[in-house]
Amino acid sequence: MEITKIKLAGMIDHTLLKPTATSKDIITLCTEAREYNFAAVCVNPYWVPLAAEQLVGSGVSVCSVIGFPLGATSTAAKVGEALQAVQNGALEVDMVINIGALKECSTEIVLNEIRAVVEASRAQNPGAITKVIIETCYLNREQKVLACRLAARAGARFVKTSTGFGPEGAVVEDVALMRATVGPEMGVKASGGIRTAGQALAMIKAGASRIGASAGVNIIKEMKQ
Repeated sequence: MEITKIKLAGMIDHTLLKPTATSKDIITLCTEAREYNFAAVCVNPYWVPLAAEQLVGSGVSVCSVIGFPLGATSTAAKVGEALQAVQNGALEVDMVINIGALKECSTEIVLNEIRAVVEASRAQNPGAITKVIIETCYLNREQKVLACRLAARAGARFVKTSTGFGPEGAVVEDVALMRATVGPEMGVKASGGIRTAGQALAMIKAGASRIGASAGVNIIKEMKQ
């Protein structure tokens, strides 16, 4: 499959999740997203209203992270974050699973939490998309498969590799495993440490349908060359 720079741009979530980000940084992020026609901007919940205001009429979605970056907040807190994010203009929410619960095979807890976020987001906006961050760097193969299956059962639209805050980000082999597990109907987002066009294209070849990156502009510029 040939990927043009235009098609690649439409697969990128232009991301800024640094704790030191300012309103000026968010405005710059949104300006770049408009210019390059990225799929979305991905920001912390506090910045959703500003990003939504900046992107009105652009066709670029606003994505907010939920339970970020550890996933160890309560289900009620995650649901509240998701509701507020969608109410403030987010069309996509990237939630971190309860990693500890998954690792000890508390599958009903993980399943019900994902489902609660999915349902809350859709109740606020029927078109809202939930992506489930499974944080692959902390999981073995069986746990990665389990996490993907639970996300699918709960009605999430995407599974996502990483927060970018763990010891390792997206890995091609994990993306391929996630794609094989969820099949062709569900999205797979590769995120964490993707800084070059070559890395992004390798993830897409492995099965990613969305790329999360703070280096989106450089990736597209590299494609132009």
